Amino acid sequence: MTAQASVQKSRAVAIWLLIGVGMIIVQVLLGGITRLTGSGLSITEWKPILGAIPPMNESEWQQAFEQYKQIGQFKELNFEFTLSDFKFIYFWEWFHREWARLIGVVFAIPFIWFVVKKRIERWMINPMIILFLLGILQALLGWIMVASGLNEESLYVDHIRLAIHFMAALGLLCYTLWFALRAWVDAGERFEEPYFRKSTLLILVLLIVQLVFGAFMAGLKAAQFATTWPLINGEFFPSSMLSDSWSTFTHDPLAVHFVHRNLAYLLTLLIVLWYLRVKKITTGKVFQKLKVMPIILVIVQVVLGICTVLYAQHKTALLWFGVAHQFTGMLLLLTFVSLLFLLSPDRKS
Repeated sequence: MTAQASVQKSRAVAIWLLIGVGMIIVQVLLGGITRLTGSGLSITEWKPILGAIPPMNESEWQQAFEQYKQIGQFKELNFEFTLSDFKFIYFWEWFHREWARLIGVVFAIPFIWFVVKKRIERWMINPMIILFLLGILQALLGWIMVASGLNEESLYVDHIRLAIHFMAALGLLCYTLWFALRAWVDAGERFEEPYFRKSTLLILVLLIVQLVFGAFMAGLKAAQFATTWPLINGEFFPSSMLSDSWSTFTHDPLAVHFVHRNLAYLLTLLIVLWYLRVKKITTGKVFQKLKVMPIILVIVQVVLGICTVLYAQHKTALLWFGVAHQFTGMLLLLTFVSLLFLLSPDRKS
């Protein structure tokens, strides 16, 4: 095989993977919309195949609605729902699941075609296996999360399980991007800068922790507990944080709020300092284009976070600001994953 033919095969696989990256981003955003519209528990069964077809007549709709009426969320929160209200929340959960099925099709069919056409290179085999296993794991975690709210006691899904589901989705997203970059980016664009690689990795780890607390914020609906800024209901340190239990930082809405806010400030500072140092690097065309993105994205992210908090009591504003906040957070994560890739040695061979 010529070098040119090998590059063309890799680029074709990379385009396929990048389409997957885009679809996973949409899937995560649909998950955010599903959560913010309170739609996540509207479908009380997990049918990976048959569930692709929504209720098709009035009798089936009534049956689905009756199943929803058996759980605590309906009995305690949505007891005034009409069938029309139920259809609205059902749509978002169904669409979220349907998009996941579509992702599976988009990954599976081209994969078979690439195998038949012998476009899968040897180094791609293990990443492909891992990619499919991560996809299956994500689907299972999604149902485990939903199941935590399908009872008479819970009003929402468990926020810890929500965070696990969310981070697994981001893990799948980042792995797919890394795989695509390996297939697309020329080896000459990658270079070794141990110091900057470590600092980039440090920020990436802190960003992951921040995203976990963002998921806690969402699961606990913590934004509604303190719709003020810069203080949290007039306090810098919420009084509820005085508890001697470490679980306060994962279960108390105001404590989670405190950690999430201040991690954002810390990350902003670190990213500014990081940029002041890496702007001196002149190696790599792709790196030069990307290195300014973190400082832009983190500023936008902080502003959107503040707006999300201030408008948390307004459903429509919360939906738009919350989804935009989530989207920018994903872009920031993917940017740092890409920068870490460029600062890492090529081990494809």
